[in-house]
Amino acid sequence: MDLIPMDPNAATAVIGSNTVKLPKPDLTLSRKAKAAIVVRMLLTNGAGITLEDLPEDLQATLTQQMGKMRVVNCDTVTHVIAEFNHKLERIGVSFPQGISGALTALYGKISKQTADRLRKEEGVLQTGDPWKRIQEIDVETFVPVMENKSTEVAAVVLSKLNVPKAAALLGAMPGPRAREITYAVWQISGGLPSAVDRIGLSLAAQLSVVPVMAFDEGPVEQVAAILNSSTTLTRDDMLEGLQESNETVATAVRKAIFTFANIPTRVVGRDITRILRDVDPDDLIRAIAGAETARMQASADYILENMSGRMATQLLEDVQEAGAPKAVDAESAMGSFVNAIRKLETAGEITLIVEEEGDE
Repeated sequence: MDLIPMDPNAATAVIGSNTVKLPKPDLTLSRKAKAAIVVRMLLTNGAGITLEDLPEDLQATLTQQMGKMRVVNCDTVTHVIAEFNHKLERIGVSFPQGISGALTALYGKISKQTADRLRKEEGVLQTGDPWKRIQEIDVETFVPVMENKSTEVAAVVLSKLNVPKAAALLGAMPGPRAREITYAVWQISGGLPSAVDRIGLSLAAQLSVVPVMAFDEGPVEQVAAILNSSTTLTRDDMLEGLQESNETVATAVRKAIFTFANIPTRVVGRDITRILRDVDPDDLIRAIAGAETARMQASADYILENMSGRMATQLLEDVQEAGAPKAVDAESAMGSFVNAIRKLETAGEITLIVEEEGDE
């Protein structure tokens, strides 16, 4: 006969012609037993819960506890579930236990440099399923690692990857090596889970050891950004010095630099109207007015050609009325124009034309 919930305040019940004593809830259950009851009820009612993210010792403890238990009367189940619901309702917010849990919760929200430093300072090892982390690693990073691993280990890795990534990885490897690994997949079917886990942990640790750069950009980009904000005199002097000491570096920096003079070759004509919306009108007037003296008339003409005829006419009238600006004011205005372009590029609203290798 199936047990059904009954009034916990009732001491007896009538079944047919018989009066029977009702079971009372067992209030002496351990926390482990209560947890087992809650999990069992959730699974019985079709809840799609996953326990694989729990520490392995807790998974083992829960499994062992469920193996020890047999039958629990309905009143006890009702009491445990009510207690569980009450505790859930009393929780305002919960935090992961320890620095390891905090790092897991903040994964992708804090910089890798900070996470690695905290993990090292606290002596925290990365935990959880290593294959989940391995799935996120790009194919290009995988290839050299797979080429240096034994065929059996490479076959294990291939088997644990999702199908699209495994296919992409095979396609990126030399044919003979790819065929070796594919054939070895047939020979590893009897591998022990513990051995596969060790391979995963080792590989995850190896692939995650990527040097964290102290700077967000490379040296060429850093120098170019500094020179972009420098005066023309300083910029030309620095580039001349670089040219004398290292022609290759000088060429790379020149290509990375973007100044008012680069507008005709780097900015798409249709983007000029969008850029003008973010440029102060006074800066625009001073930049156009000072362009000829700064030997950048081509940039001024390019801007005028790519705005409406009415706006261009009005701008030229404003330039004529304002007169020639001081060189320092013109350069500052041109810098503001360039900054507006850079901000729009960073925001993804415009795309600058990339110079080819042979361009000067």
